[in-house]
Amino acid sequence: MLQELTIKNFAIISSLHLTFTNGMTALTGETGAGKSIIIDAVSLLAGARSSTEYIRQGSDHCLLEGIFDLPNQVEFEELVEELGIDTEENILIVQRDMNISGKNICRINGRTVTLANLRKIGQYIVDIQGQNDHQELMNPDSHLRLLDSFGSKEFQKNKRTYQESYRKYIDLVKRVNKYKQNEQSFAQRIDMLTFQQEEIGNAQFENGEEERLIEERDKLMNFQRIVDTLSYSYQGLSDDEAGALDTIGSVSQELQSIASLDEEYQTISENVSSAYYLLQDAASEIGRQLDALEMDEQRLELVNERLDLIHQLKRKYGDSVEIILDYYQTISQELLESDFSEGKLEQLENELLEKEERLLEEANGLHAERGKIAQKLEKAIQKELKQLYMENARFQVVFKTTGFQEEGLDQIEFYITTNPGEPLKPLVKVASGGEISRIMLALKTIFSKTQELTSIVFDEVDTGVSGRVAQAIADKIYQIGENSQVLCITHLPQVAAKADHQLYIKKEIINGRTITKVEELPEGKRTNEIARMLAGAEITDLTVQHAKELLAMAKQ
Repeated sequence: MLQELTIKNFAIISSLHLTFTNGMTALTGETGAGKSIIIDAVSLLAGARSSTEYIRQGSDHCLLEGIFDLPNQVEFEELVEELGIDTEENILIVQRDMNISGKNICRINGRTVTLANLRKIGQYIVDIQGQNDHQELMNPDSHLRLLDSFGSKEFQKNKRTYQESYRKYIDLVKRVNKYKQNEQSFAQRIDMLTFQQEEIGNAQFENGEEERLIEERDKLMNFQRIVDTLSYSYQGLSDDEAGALDTIGSVSQELQSIASLDEEYQTISENVSSAYYLLQDAASEIGRQLDALEMDEQRLELVNERLDLIHQLKRKYGDSVEIILDYYQTISQELLESDFSEGKLEQLENELLEKEERLLEEANGLHAERGKIAQKLEKAIQKELKQLYMENARFQVVFKTTGFQEEGLDQIEFYITTNPGEPLKPLVKVASGGEISRIMLALKTIFSKTQELTSIVFDEVDTGVSGRVAQAIADKIYQIGENSQVLCITHLPQVAAKADHQLYIKKEIINGRTITKVEELPEGKRTNEIARMLAGAEITDLTVQHAKELLAMAKQ
């Protein structure tokens, strides 16, 4: 239910705050006073598209705010939880701030939401039926949705189960088709990757291997030079007759004899002594290297072959052994995760067949349930139409079977005949505008009993009717108000008299600007307003008396 509505700088409304209650509320007033503007504001709070033309002339933005009771529906609870909206206080505060620049800010309980998500919330808090909304009935594509909305909660649950199965089925169909289309090219790629994996894997590369091999190759290729250099160095240091070590050792001993005489002599002696020991260690290492040296022509050949292999694979897979090994890991993972394997297509097709059988079973179940729902809906609409003075009308839900769709196997269309002896024909071809309005009102009367609609808005849906039909429409709208809150813009006195509350909308000019004002009419003023609706400009005693009679009849 809509509890409160606040409007600022919207069209010809400068500032307006309205409070609503249960039951039926009629909004009346002269044409152009701003009745539909109020409904436009409610529609925008439910997620309708906006325009900067809504912003009052001279203002840079407008603000709309509505306070709604929290809908008691499982689907709604799941939606607000998904959107992260806090509902602890059991109310929804919906705000929409529209800027002259075109920027829109939508908030629900203080949380900013997208327009699409506002629209999702809006379908649970208000149902707006305007003069042109009966076009829904003129579109056969909407008939299945209308029929399904008459179904029980158990039916809605089964339908969601089917739709989930349908989505999985379609995903698998796409997967199988893609597999068939790409099987050859993927098979070729798998063959190529398998070859590359084997080629790199057989090489058994290691990180840093190329650098180590290059170093080893350089040593093997310079073996003689290394031997000659080490031999000459060892001989120069360690020769028994003219070895440098013996000479430096003798020098060190001589310097030690005078080291104590001067600090500088001491330093020189220590430096020479250190050099002697370092050269002695170097000579020992040179000797060890000479003893270890052994020329291996076969090893040199193996190293060169290994380096050639590295060079070949670098040209194919990367600039270094490390890059080649990374590529090896990548293709190995792709091969591991690949769907393409022997017998995979047959496996997928078998899985698709199983899903199709289950889906058909669920779709047939929906079809059977829809048949029962259609029978109930036909009887309910027949009853409502009779009360709306279409007692000769016959209404039928006609089924056609299609392939798998998101809604099932069914395609339906509403058929009707309004004259005795005439065959049933598609509603879109035979129903007049007034009949369409009454059929839509019949549907709303039925759905208000079965669906948990919080607020229903009728925007001049009674246009073009009069007399006893107008009274019947008034009775139906009031009946809907017994199950849901109803806001009704009307020019019919019969409808206004039937309302529990009546708001009078009028225009005033203040300081050269037009503004809209709203007043809730007490009983005395209601009589005058209904008399105006009956008589037009000139109100007589007779029209006042007639207005009192309408109000008295409504109370009865």
